[in-house]
Amino acid sequence: MFDGPFAESMLFKAQHKKLIKIELIDLRKFGIGPRKTVDDTPYGGGGGMVLRPEPIAAAVVQAKQSNSAAKVVLLAPSGQQFVQALASQLSRESGLILICGRYEGVDERVTSLVDLELSIGDYVLTGGEIPAMAVVDAVSRLIPGVLGGAASAEVESFSDGHTLEYPQYTKPEDWNGLKVPPVLLSGHHAEVAEWRQAQALKKTASRRAGRTSK
Repeated sequence: MFDGPFAESMLFKAQHKKLIKIELIDLRKFGIGPRKTVDDTPYGGGGGMVLRPEPIAAAVVQAKQSNSAAKVVLLAPSGQQFVQALASQLSRESGLILICGRYEGVDERVTSLVDLELSIGDYVLTGGEIPAMAVVDAVSRLIPGVLGGAASAEVESFSDGHTLEYPQYTKPEDWNGLKVPPVLLSGHHAEVAEWRQAQALKKTASRRAGRTSK
């Protein structure tokens, strides 16, 4: 599942330039018994399967061998909401070990190994792989050198924790009767900056009405 996203675009270039290193660890390698079982039925009954703690613990031990200081993160719907400010914070860590939940989740005792639980939204996916990809992408692009321009990651949506980025325009100046705002063609940097700030606040108010940031 990870081969496509991690082998394309910025993430591929960042790995090629050795700005980031991504290692994939298959839980099956640490599975129980001849069938390498990694899950079992939940105690107390109920549908679905639960990931056992032993394979996850063994995988974390292996990951720690590469970086003992890496922060262990569990992707789970019950986790803390993953926002831009948290992505920025995690980009300054020496490393991250991401545990992808599956099925009905992981044995609760796994949380004793975890430094942080993260959720990318209040909805449920079939597994933690897609959330892990989102975290890797959001965090990696904030590491110096990964993006082309130094300001690319500084002036964008949520860079201050809640404000959306201002509207962007490029050529042509007139497309199907829709024209680029004259202020962006004026060359007056102060006026452009003022317009962008006003538009960012306007967009945030209209598209994030009723939402609060923490």
